Amino acid sequence: MILKSPNELKKKGIEALTNALGPVGMAKFLQQFDLGSGDYTKDRKKWLGTETIKSITEEIKKSQEED
Repeated sequence: MILKSPNELKKKGIEALTNALGPVGMAKFLQQFDLGSGDYTKDRKKWLGTETIKSITEEIKKSQEED
């Protein structure tokens, strides 16, 4: 079988997955390959700020002492 376009390849691939795995299995399989969006490294720096392992450890110890 010669596929003529990327769309045809995608259609045949989804059909094959659906036949082999069923519709739910096909959807779960395809969800594994979601590329997501954004830049995790930049976002992580925003979330963590200037936190270091040492400062986080100190916060944990302080919190445990208060309990």
